[in-house]
Amino acid sequence: MKIIIIEDDPLLRENLKLLLSGEKGIAIVGAWGSAEEALSAIKDLSFDIMLVDLGLPGMLGVELIKKVKEEKPEVEILAHTIFEDRENVFSAIKAGASGYILKGSSPRELIEALHSLHQGGAPMSPKIARKLIREFQDEEMSEEYLLSHREKEIAKCIEDGLAYKEIAEKLSISPHTVHTHIKKIYEKLHAKNRQEALSTARKKGII
Repeated sequence: MKIIIIEDDPLLRENLKLLLSGEKGIAIVGAWGSAEEALSAIKDLSFDIMLVDLGLPGMLGVELIKKVKEEKPEVEILAHTIFEDRENVFSAIKAGASGYILKGSSPRELIEALHSLHQGGAPMSPKIARKLIREFQDEEMSEEYLLSHREKEIAKCIEDGLAYKEIAEKLSISPHTVHTHIKKIYEKLHAKNRQEALSTARKKGII
């Protein structure tokens, strides 16, 4: 397994080189302190995995990940960073990282993550994996409350205090159609009445 390291902290970079070089089956073929240095050096370099910090000086790690993936799509990329916020995690994954390990993980966790990545896995620190799971759970929950454009219009009319007939006239639809839409709105918002529907719609930012 041939690995390159991009880490701007000189001490950490050397420690990573020492740690990984001593591991059977791993060869460090390059290590640099910036994305710019790495990009100019790796054009003709053969490697399997890029271990990259996200908070690099100059070009950020996410941009480097994207560029390397464009030029060498076969390379696997492991983000190795202190950042655990949603924006960095999703940006790195979207750019092409297949793994995300937090600095502070044990040497063994890092080595196992590299082996897992090389074997087709998607290693992540437990804290990051939990964040991703919660994100998908929240996304699934929000889908339940998704109203169509017409339903949002009618919900706004309800908030404005309009009666069914007034809503029908305003939107040029029949009162029966208004009733059907309102029934659907109640179902989607899990509401039993007008007040519950309006309360949930406000909380979800629908109106």
